[in-house]
Amino acid sequence: MGRSGSLEDLLSVAGGALATLAYSISVSEAPCYARHDVERMSNHTAAAEVLLERKGCAGVITLNRPRFLNALNFNMVEDIYPQLKKWEQDPEIFLIIIKGAGEKAFCAGGDIRGAVIEAVKSAPKKAHDFFRREYILNNAIGSFQKPYVALIHGITMGAGAGLSVHGQFRVATEKTVFAMPETAIGLFPDVGGGYFLPRLQGKLGYFLGLTGFRVKGRDVYTAGIATHFVDSEKLVMLEEDLLALKSPSEENIADILETYHTKSRIDQDKSYIFEHMDKINSWFSANTVEQIIENLQQDGSPFALEQLKVINKMSPTSLKIALRQLMAGSSKTLQEVLTMEYRLVQAFMVHHDFHEGVRAVLIDKDRSPKWKPANLKEVTDEDLNNYFKFPGSNDLKF
Repeated sequence: MGRSGSLEDLLSVAGGALATLAYSISVSEAPCYARHDVERMSNHTAAAEVLLERKGCAGVITLNRPRFLNALNFNMVEDIYPQLKKWEQDPEIFLIIIKGAGEKAFCAGGDIRGAVIEAVKSAPKKAHDFFRREYILNNAIGSFQKPYVALIHGITMGAGAGLSVHGQFRVATEKTVFAMPETAIGLFPDVGGGYFLPRLQGKLGYFLGLTGFRVKGRDVYTAGIATHFVDSEKLVMLEEDLLALKSPSEENIADILETYHTKSRIDQDKSYIFEHMDKINSWFSANTVEQIIENLQQDGSPFALEQLKVINKMSPTSLKIALRQLMAGSSKTLQEVLTMEYRLVQAFMVHHDFHEGVRAVLIDKDRSPKWKPANLKEVTDEDLNNYFKFPGSNDLKF
């Protein structure tokens, strides 16, 4: 259960062109318990990038860009947030289900190439707006007052984590691949990564945030990223059972999820990452990236050397920012973390490494980013401080 294939390849596929979406929601006046039909958007076409449907007592969100591994773009954020807030206030909606179209991905990340880089060149404010509204959506999910069930089947990275991990229930399958790969493109593990990563057991979150390591299958549950594990062949039945509930309570929903989880058999006694947890805890307990690298070098095992090779490819600035972000986020609320991350992302938009990382991985695809600074010792504390205080006058407002 190591790294199969190329992380850069997944990032490349996830970066797609922007498209447009126009739709409206129709809502019946029939009571929840009597409504067995599906109410969906009136302009329900193949071009719709996100489907927002009312099914019985549930609001169902389907990320509908399977060709681009359901990468999240500006239009999707703009459409999901207001509907989520409406459903939160609707007395006949009792739960939210969010899922991805197709079999490959829940959501492979943000549409960086389409939603951000092109906007930075032509309309910088729109790039800022993408992150601002995405982070506000992340907070809305984290503070949502009704059960929120994310079916994280397939690739779940970056923005996909932001749409799932802050919700109450996250259901993984044997095909789930979870990662926060942002340091590979000169960014940092955002969308509230500074909140949920340091709260994983031991130093696992620091390991995932710095290396972009892919956690797969049942390990996603064992790591605490998912709350339940279900065999993928049972996922449709699980959704049907959730939708069949009549005015369900949180306990009703939890009971169904637990029943499916208990009956799952795939990889029941199998774990890859936890074979290495003691070493991960030791290596990543260091307070500096330099010391983490030294720990890996001194260990010298194949697994340690594999992680060392990965880290040495990452942006030195991103690595140092990410470590400080996670350490600071361990004692902050989700809102405080998202405020911090919005400051950071605005700074990244005007510095070299993010643009260079996207160029190397998503645009030219030469896989050879030229980071500036090129090594860790050239990234000073003053540089880091400037990122974290940039720009206080334009903070995130919830």
